[in-house]
Amino acid sequence: MAQLELNFLHDELEERRRRLETALASAPHNKDLSGLLREVDSALQRFESGTYGICEECHESVEPVRLLADPLVRYCLDHLSKTERTGLQRDLDLASELQRKLLPPGNLRAEGWETCYHYAPVGPVSGDYCDLFASDGELYFVLADVSGKGVAASLRMTQLHALFRSLLGMGLSLSEILTHVNRLLCENTVAGQYATLVCGRASGTGEVEIFNAGHLPVIVARRSGIEQFESTCLPLGMFREVVFDAISLRMDANDTLFLYTDGLSEARCADDEYGVDRIAILLEKKAANSAAELISACLADVRAFADGGSSFDDLTLLAIRHLGTERGLAN
Repeated sequence: MAQLELNFLHDELEERRRRLETALASAPHNKDLSGLLREVDSALQRFESGTYGICEECHESVEPVRLLADPLVRYCLDHLSKTERTGLQRDLDLASELQRKLLPPGNLRAEGWETCYHYAPVGPVSGDYCDLFASDGELYFVLADVSGKGVAASLRMTQLHALFRSLLGMGLSLSEILTHVNRLLCENTVAGQYATLVCGRASGTGEVEIFNAGHLPVIVARRSGIEQFESTCLPLGMFREVVFDAISLRMDANDTLFLYTDGLSEARCADDEYGVDRIAILLEKKAANSAAELISACLADVRAFADGGSSFDDLTLLAIRHLGTERGLAN
């Protein structure tokens, strides 16, 4: 674990100790508070002896994300008690259910656009974030990949969802929203936790504004060919003062915007990686297909490429196809 994270955890334990001592001064016979104080003192003693973060059973390192979530953890995942395993599974089930409820409607059609997405966590929960939101004649879209895995990444994903939905409701521009979200992440996360993200808004006339914050290239599939739009700014949560520049483009009827996380581009077969170029080639061949057909074709191709191998990262795909103004609006 990095020294900065260890310093953070030590300071956090000292702060908890101060609060417990204050609480015990008012309730000196509270056994629960006394027990918690003993746990905090034990953790601070492990810092003194140099054994903090080492599993007391196997003497291997405890998972850093678990320590950051609970500085009192003493055992690695392999050596949890039955009660602890049950509690962890309950938390994972709850987090998984929460994530499913935060996903947008499947095959949403709104503001002259049709959409389709595929959201597949590699475990019970995901650090990927996918959202679609129609408002005032425009379709807003977000796809992000939070650094790390497991519950810690899923909680950051949930935070991103809440921030974007709340700030969109305040009528802020996407540039303003990204600025606020970035600052909040910088002020409330441990160093090394960040999110790559693509977000944008699409009008019924085909005008699209896109922000790519350190994410993989955005691909537009047109009948005339493929366009790729690289990142124009840094990931969220890395530096507090960042300028977010937009990409503006116009999409014609049946053009499709394709977004994805690295669970697709970094899928592997032996020593070969699926890669962005292969995605672009497939989309060029299937440019006339519907959003749902593009997602299905991409999934079939990457599965054939990986030859049935296991996935090692969360996988999210999002296709947004312009229906053309003459098609009107449909929900």
